[in-house]
Amino acid sequence: MDRSSGPRLTYRPKLPAAVLRTDPTDDWDALAVDRPGGHVLQSVAWAEHRRTSGWTPRFAVAGDLRILALTRPWPAIGGASAYVPRGPAPVVHGDRLGDGLWAVTRALAGNGIDVIAVDPEVAADDGSWRDWLRRARYRPIEEIQPSRHRLSLALTGGDESGIFHGIAKGTRQRIHKAEKQGVVIVRHDVRFRHQPGDGFVGGTEPPDAAFDRFYDLLLETGERRRFSFGPRSDYLAWWLRAHRAGHLVLLEAREGTSSGQPLAGLTLYRHGGRVSTAQSGDRAAARRAHPGVLHLLRWRAIQLAIREGCHEMDLGGVDVRGARHRPARGEAMHGLLEHKLSFGAAWVDMAGAHERVIRAKRYKAGSVVRAALRRLSVRRR
Repeated sequence: MDRSSGPRLTYRPKLPAAVLRTDPTDDWDALAVDRPGGHVLQSVAWAEHRRTSGWTPRFAVAGDLRILALTRPWPAIGGASAYVPRGPAPVVHGDRLGDGLWAVTRALAGNGIDVIAVDPEVAADDGSWRDWLRRARYRPIEEIQPSRHRLSLALTGGDESGIFHGIAKGTRQRIHKAEKQGVVIVRHDVRFRHQPGDGFVGGTEPPDAAFDRFYDLLLETGERRRFSFGPRSDYLAWWLRAHRAGHLVLLEAREGTSSGQPLAGLTLYRHGGRVSTAQSGDRAAARRAHPGVLHLLRWRAIQLAIREGCHEMDLGGVDVRGARHRPARGEAMHGLLEHKLSFGAAWVDMAGAHERVIRAKRYKAGSVVRAALRRLSVRRR
């Protein structure tokens, strides 16, 4: 990186310079996804999925860190932007996390990248991380992923009985009622296809049919909550790729039997010693007939995490664009917040997304051209 644009760090990074590869190392997912702090958005599966959408994955190796960066050229003018999704992994705080990002920043800047966005999962109160961002001249930006903050349920040292009794009484009652009503939870999981475990039924149909049905649930839920979703084909392609890799589990609530009426669904990411909620959806009619169906689904997800020895169940976020805060009573997402808190989860403020501008003029020009082409494409549709 040239001196005119390079950040002036007050410490000397301990990691060697990052090597940018066009293909992943054999140990990529083991080091970027599976070990503590890893994330599915640093996986080979995510890299290959984004490649189909026009991104170019660069697999950075910096010491024992494996860091996925997704790059995309500006139309016509040269140069490119980069995004490091939920990385580096494992998430380690302070200067070590900064060392990893700094190694990748330098390597990408030397390969024609004009701006780099990052959003590792670091708590907002991590002072050493904030200090590194300031020294490295990374600035806050709007979130790239749906939520900034999240709700976390600690599982270390707990068993199913103890965790269950930490759930609010009303939520426990709804879980029991859904069970008594015969709601069946079908588990679509390549790692446990033949041994789904107590409380689950193994999915036997082709996974693409189950995921297609789940997308319909998301659409119905999105209409109620005024959310929009991308094309069906894009969602199905990612879910199926992640499912095959063992990173994604679909839990599906059915009425009476494994082939009964679909009521609700929940997708989960398995990564970094935790299980994270990705998306959930349900039918409005199912809520009236089976008011505890989503409560039962979330409890089954927690059971799955406990049985796999996870240290945390990440229930996901409830903040949205324009409201990056804990929802207050009367706000649209307050009900979902209360639902997740009832499982004993704690609200966790996260540091959020940041970007480092390397070449400001080309970044600005590229952004203008890309936005203009996007608007033109929308008009042509």
